Amino acid sequence: MKPIGCRWEYKIKYSTNGSVNRYKAWLVAKGYAQQHGIDYDEMFSLFAKLTSVHVLLAVAATKGWYLHQMDVKNVFLQGELEEHVYMVQPPRFQSGMNTSAVCKLKKSLYGLKQVLRAWNTKIMQRLRRMSFVPPKSNSSLFVRPSQTRPVSILLYVNYLVIVGADLGEIARVKS
Repeated sequence: MKPIGCRWEYKIKYSTNGSVNRYKAWLVAKGYAQQHGIDYDEMFSLFAKLTSVHVLLAVAATKGWYLHQMDVKNVFLQGELEEHVYMVQPPRFQSGMNTSAVCKLKKSLYGLKQVLRAWNTKIMQRLRRMSFVPPKSNSSLFVRPSQTRPVSILLYVNYLVIVGADLGEIARVKS
C-alpha cells in the first residue's frame, strides 16, 4: 500500500476585541490521494431531512417536551478505522535515521474520505447500547421509547438534537 501524505493546518483565534485568544494547529491527512477500494470502501454521513426536523419539533412542542442541541467536538477524531490506512510521518516528526517509516492510523483523522462513516458507526453503536433504535423510515433519527421518560435524538453530522419529556433523562443521555 502506498502511504498518504499529511500536512499541518494552523489558525489564529481572535477575541471580540481583536486580541489573539489562542493558536490552533491540527494534522490533516491528504485524503484526496486515497484510492477507492484500497484505502477506503465507502463514505457517507447521516443528514437529517428537513421534514424529520419539522416533525420532531412539532411532536416536542405538542407534548411540551424539552429540546436540547449538542455539538460534538472533534467529531472527526472519534471514529475507529476499519481499513488499513498508512500515512507518511508528519512534518518535523520523522524518527531519526528511519525517514521511510510510516504511521498506521487506528483512528480517523481530518481529511480522510471515510471520516464521517467512522464517526457514524461509532455514534450509532453507542446509541444502540443505550437502547436507542432508528425507525425504518429514517436512519438519522434514534428513538428510545418509554412510558415515563421518552427521548429522541436526531443526528446531523456532528450536531445532535435531543428531545424528551424529562430534563434529567436528557442530561444523562448527553453525558
